[in-house]
Amino acid sequence: MPTILKTTLLLMASNLFMTFAWYGHLKNQANKAWYVAALVSWGIALFEYLLQVPANRIGFAGGHSLAQLKILQEVITLAVFVPFAMLYMGEGLKWNYLWAA
Repeated sequence: MPTILKTTLLLMASNLFMTFAWYGHLKNQANKAWYVAALVSWGIALFEYLLQVPANRIGFAGGHSLAQLKILQEVITLAVFVPFAMLYMGEGLKWNYLWAA
């Protein structure tokens, strides 16, 4: 499998965990104390790091620059966040997403 494909797939999976860790508690843990939501988010974020660190190491060792890895991550962030916000959180499509891109 090409390095860029491995890196991209790992970063996509990592970003999915990150998005749930950062924002999923707004829906799932809304009635819990903030520290419970923080601990749950921290547990989810562990899986993000278990995917993100190898992804960046594979990409960097494969010849991709730090800037390329960061820009790839930002593109993936929008590609994951917009469907998450719309489908999971029930928010509509907004112009802000286009401007963020």
